[in-house]
Amino acid sequence: MKKAALLLLVIVLLASCKSASTAVNNKETKRENKYTVTHLIEHATDNIGVRYKAGGTTKSGYDCSGLVFTTFESENIKLPRNSFEQAKVGRVIKFNDARKGDLIFFKTNRSKQINHVGLIVEVKSDEIKFVHSSTSKGVIISSTKEAYYQNSFTQINRVIE
Repeated sequence: MKKAALLLLVIVLLASCKSASTAVNNKETKRENKYTVTHLIEHATDNIGVRYKAGGTTKSGYDCSGLVFTTFESENIKLPRNSFEQAKVGRVIKFNDARKGDLIFFKTNRSKQINHVGLIVEVKSDEIKFVHSSTSKGVIISSTKEAYYQNSFTQINRVIE
């Protein structure tokens, strides 16, 4: 009887240690993810003013997906090279659930498929600001309140939970 009670006590203690350790790991993961998102935004916004270059992935010029690709690569996160394929990574979330570090996708110029991507840098109740490489202005921050982006918005993906 004593052995059974002792065994039960050991099982309970081990189980409680495991759940406590999971809670610590979840906190650590959230902290690491916040750190990663901060660095992604810093990396992308450090490129504001860099000109647009089709196929570009360097400070000499970026296209939209090249900026996102190299930004995530700076944190050792591998993404596909083009916006259409990037839109398949992570999970699609609602506009109202967007957070900093999420990817925002568009179908511009009446395209039938996703052809533009940005990295969300700020979220307000009815507006999202994102850094991206625009063909006319290079790397800039834009808003979903701008008619062009409001009309071409397609989806938001969360790559970092």
